[in-house]
Amino acid sequence: MSLSGACSIAGVYEHPTRWAPDKTEFQIMAESAKGALDDAGLTIDDVDGLFGASMTMGAMGIVELAEYLNLKPNYIDGTNIGGSSFLAHVTHAAAAIHAGLCQVAIVLYGSTAASHSVAIGTGMGHGSRNPWDSFQSPYGMTTVGSYAMVAQLHMQRYGTKPEQLAEIAVTMRRHASMNPAAKMRTPITVDDVLSSRLISAPLHLLDCCIISDGGGAIVVTSTERAKDLRRKPVQILGCGESVCHQEIGSPDLLTMGARQAGERAFGMAGVQRSDIDLAMVYDSFTITVLSTLENLGFCKVGEGGDFVSGGRIGLGGELPVNLDGGGLSSNHPGMRGIFLAIEATKQLRGECGDRQVADAKLAVAHGTGGTLGVAHSGATLILGVE
Repeated sequence: MSLSGACSIAGVYEHPTRWAPDKTEFQIMAESAKGALDDAGLTIDDVDGLFGASMTMGAMGIVELAEYLNLKPNYIDGTNIGGSSFLAHVTHAAAAIHAGLCQVAIVLYGSTAASHSVAIGTGMGHGSRNPWDSFQSPYGMTTVGSYAMVAQLHMQRYGTKPEQLAEIAVTMRRHASMNPAAKMRTPITVDDVLSSRLISAPLHLLDCCIISDGGGAIVVTSTERAKDLRRKPVQILGCGESVCHQEIGSPDLLTMGARQAGERAFGMAGVQRSDIDLAMVYDSFTITVLSTLENLGFCKVGEGGDFVSGGRIGLGGELPVNLDGGGLSSNHPGMRGIFLAIEATKQLRGECGDRQVADAKLAVAHGTGGTLGVAHSGATLILGVE
């Protein structure tokens, strides 16, 4: 039997906090778990699959989380591949449920990155002394520097303009202005982006994600069971995972994991790019959005600058992107992938008010973890409703 459509997202919850110095990561996860289970019409006693990761969870972190929640699940998964972890968790949960290893899985994330002054995006390499870091970290390469290098290459090779990257930030802010939970809601212009402080050429301050606290939860179960629960099931139609690294030789910095993961997800779902009503993609920086859309196949590599221009990725456009405001304006508590699936689910259930995409039936969510140009992961979900 195919995994496509066999399992569904039955409940979601985005923690409202953007600043929580009085909370721990586990506390945010627990509060999010209750919210998602309430959303689905389930209780913690129904959960027999636990999935989670955070900025600080170590090798035994998932066990410690189970203890905090007083759970003894039949299936556990603490996979941590950065910002794409939680989309991968949804895939793993669906596979485990499909295989009969658990029946109701919950995916959790919590972070106090802002209130604990975690300088996301400015540290050297991966923030560790991994062997490959010795070829980058001592010489000053930062996370934002790596993304800036990708942006520079895109501009040099294809003529992409800073104004086109800036339009992405402007669009995300416009969406955030319609999201009461977003951290940054004041509208901005292309000139505002280009006149903001240069961080790593060509990326300005407003080309970079914000830093916040936050968290969320997703409940996954079989589609058959989800049909009897509180909310409209959002079916998991396709999924894919990937890694990109420096290989043995000269990798193309403009090739992302989204290419491999997206091909698999679209193939499993049996849908075309033109069928997709909205896209939720990781937006650590504006160049991340442009490159992800190219690698997912919505346009050819090199055509991303034109694709994101002229309102195409805004609400009411051909492919609305990041309707919650994304990591650029809504929240970015270090590892943002879970919010991509949460917003996509809410959109497909028609619950997003002023920022709602009309008649949304199919969504793609793609998370990126790690650093473009160095090593990163990718995870793609195709979600849909009947």
